[in-house]
Amino acid sequence: MIISFDNDRASDSSFIERVWRCHSERAGIFLSVASSHWEMVITRLQGNSIVTLRGPETKPTEVLCPANGEWLAIRFKVGTFMPQLPAQRLVNSPGVNLPQLSKRNFLLDGGKWEFPTFDNAESFVQRLVNRGLVACDREVTAALRGEPAAISARSAQRRFLQVTGMTHNNMRQIERARFAVNLLREGAPIADVVWQCGFYDHAHLTRSLRQWIGITPTEINRAETQLSFLYKTEGFPDR
Repeated sequence: MIISFDNDRASDSSFIERVWRCHSERAGIFLSVASSHWEMVITRLQGNSIVTLRGPETKPTEVLCPANGEWLAIRFKVGTFMPQLPAQRLVNSPGVNLPQLSKRNFLLDGGKWEFPTFDNAESFVQRLVNRGLVACDREVTAALRGEPAAISARSAQRRFLQVTGMTHNNMRQIERARFAVNLLREGAPIADVVWQCGFYDHAHLTRSLRQWIGITPTEINRAETQLSFLYKTEGFPDR
């Protein structure tokens, strides 16, 4: 095992999807799978702390993980964005690093901010919201809830792409693939996963996982490949 995930939790914030932390046991390659969310990640390595804004990802990527590193991540809900940072700058990129001012502070929007912790992520993000550095798009959140759009369908599609960096359809496919991985990890038979996630057949499931996760259902069952963080969800909403 290259990375050990120490803890993760849901959030009662309307802006945060989840907060998680992990550490590396050794150096090695892991597979960063597709994700529809963007994150603020705090890396602690060799006495230094780095804040990185990264994601979403629309394809799996092999990533070199250093030894003896620690990471804390605040994963934001779909529809949440930073007005000063277009989503397209983050999609499938290594991320945007923010300058470190000291062991306790970093620079954002010309101001000094203290590194957030696992326990104060909500109050930290709320300060960002109060400063106008993080916001939530009403049209995107309405689309996610299946509510009628206040704008035309074409405008809503463009808005979704602009705010999230991907189409609504791609986001749904990514979430379905991630849910399928967790079912397979729990020991669910492939035929059951096909049915629960709404795939046409085994071949459809395999194509989807290859595209968004980077490995096949059989390879997931072997558990030989280290994957990036995948938390358990209640179920795929389309089923």
